[in-house]
Amino acid sequence: MEPLVSRSLLLFLFALLSLPRSVRSGDAEALLTLKSTIDVSNSLPWQPSAANFCHWEGVKECIDGRVTKLVLEFLNLTGVLDQKALNQLDQLRVLSLKGNSLSGQIPDLSGLLNLKSLFLSNNNFSGGFPASISGLHRLKVVVLDGNQISGEIPVSLLRLRRLYRLNLQDNRLRGTIPPLNQTTLRFFNASNNQLSGEIPVTAALLRFNASSFSGNLNLCGEQIDDPCKSPGVWLPPTTAPSDHHRPSGSSSKRTRRVKIIAGTVGGFVGLLICLLLLWMVCRNRRKPEEEVSRSKAVGVETAVGEESGGASCGVGGRGCNNGGRKGGFSWEGEGLGSLVFCGAGDQQMSYSLEDLLKASAETLGRGSIGSTYKAVMESGFIVTVKRLKEARYPSLEEFRRHMHVLGTLAHSNLVPLRAYFQAKEERLLVYDYFPNGSLFSLIHGSRTTGGGKPLHWTSCLKIAEDLATGLFYIHQNPGLTHGNLKSSNVLLGSDFESCLTDYGLTLFQDPDSLEEPSATSLFYRAPECRDTRKPYTQQADVYSFGVLLLELLTGKTPFQDLVQEYGSDIPRWVRSVREEETESGDEPASGNETSEEKLQALLNTAMACVSLAPDTRPTMREVLKMIRDARAEAQVSSNSSDHSPGRWSDTVQSLPREEHLSI
Repeated sequence: MEPLVSRSLLLFLFALLSLPRSVRSGDAEALLTLKSTIDVSNSLPWQPSAANFCHWEGVKECIDGRVTKLVLEFLNLTGVLDQKALNQLDQLRVLSLKGNSLSGQIPDLSGLLNLKSLFLSNNNFSGGFPASISGLHRLKVVVLDGNQISGEIPVSLLRLRRLYRLNLQDNRLRGTIPPLNQTTLRFFNASNNQLSGEIPVTAALLRFNASSFSGNLNLCGEQIDDPCKSPGVWLPPTTAPSDHHRPSGSSSKRTRRVKIIAGTVGGFVGLLICLLLLWMVCRNRRKPEEEVSRSKAVGVETAVGEESGGASCGVGGRGCNNGGRKGGFSWEGEGLGSLVFCGAGDQQMSYSLEDLLKASAETLGRGSIGSTYKAVMESGFIVTVKRLKEARYPSLEEFRRHMHVLGTLAHSNLVPLRAYFQAKEERLLVYDYFPNGSLFSLIHGSRTTGGGKPLHWTSCLKIAEDLATGLFYIHQNPGLTHGNLKSSNVLLGSDFESCLTDYGLTLFQDPDSLEEPSATSLFYRAPECRDTRKPYTQQADVYSFGVLLLELLTGKTPFQDLVQEYGSDIPRWVRSVREEETESGDEPASGNETSEEKLQALLNTAMACVSLAPDTRPTMREVLKMIRDARAEAQVSSNSSDHSPGRWSDTVQSLPREEHLSI
């Protein structure tokens, strides 16, 4: 009898030990408690009877039966977070509750010692800054923007030695900014709060520009180009000087004297302006009647600020016609002022220069080469017009020859040049209009700071092949380069194919210009071509392509010289960014062996392209082959296409239309 009891006891203990760890973890109970406090509208279909809570909506990852990733975003959750329930989920690596209506104070999270990423943005949290997060030594990402959090930013945040991203904008924080000095900090934003005092001059905070601190009226410092005044002189903008600080009698007289002098000078300048305006009015009245009527035209004519005219002509100026008009604009007799159509004969009669000049214009962007406009003609036809900044370079004949070369380029991954115009000091280029926006808007959304999310590897492969195909086509013309490759110069076609624009325009820059490209544009450029006076090469295009590949993989614009900053550690940096930036989304950083393989293939391609030595970079033919080989293998191994649900179509479905950035 005794052996039988012992055997039964052993079987019972074995059965108990064999129970799933998820049952013993208490995570299911903690999740249900959390739901009861924040899910009044029952948005979460969690049921106590469900066999495996790891498959519940929002539970993105479990390890050994414990919840490690909880993502409950944009579910209209309300109420106050249950501190005890949250801290029971002590294996959480990622917690994202952004885009809800949760309120109250952010609870003490000191029990979540494994937490790496915390996303609580765009809720109604109030109260003080959650100081407990300073004790979460593994924490890398803290996103609290868009709430009503008040109080000071604790200095204890310096204890987060792995801090990578800190978003605190659009709250009610006051006091000073702590001297954050983590070398890992890559993203920081404290704009639109009530912060004051001097921004600490640390290596970490010097990395960020004024946009990270804007909207805090009482901040000063090197980062925002507003030097701090001495404590005895500076007064808050909303504070009037007390009697103690009122100026003495002598300084008061001096002030009155300055005001009198300033008033006299101002009156004199005003009189000069009035006389100048009167002279301009009289001068305009003497113009011929037809010229006055032309000066009243609005739209592109107003946008470019230069009156010009001419007949519509075929390529090279042949086959000119006036579209049924008699006479024409005054510069036709000089052989100037013609709208020359390129290649697309079917569009030759669709509009004339007069139609173009009467079109309503909307500025899309301004760049180092010129300004870009969306032109809507009276017929409803829409084109993109680029007004070149320099109309003197190159020479007239060289300009025509180069336009003929660019106008004959025809490829599905290029934005076609349809026509060009030149007259006196004016040069315009006319392209097809692309309403689906740019690759920049696809990666970064409406954010102009360049901080976006990495795309799924299938999307990266598709876009990379589109870009490589278009760039290889350009390079088949000897000596021809893109010269300004970046995500804002890639537009999305009707099927969301990626199309290069602004190609071949480096010839139009003033060789003696001292104007420097923007910091972002500069870091797309190969090191040997960052001096804009040096000729651009096809090898330099390959370098820019490599940087653009890294932008696809990380969602980050080149805010610094990646090669100089990370060197051979670029692959490690890319992987860490993908891990951090995708942890709150539906797509994991690496879902399976196929994704790891393809990400590595793209990384290898990017690393080859950004080689510092131009001669060691692959040609675009070789780059295209690498990408096509990787994509072909990916489609075979995953047995799916790039347009399958959750991949390319999901990437573009929420893309804002009618949006262009600097082109």
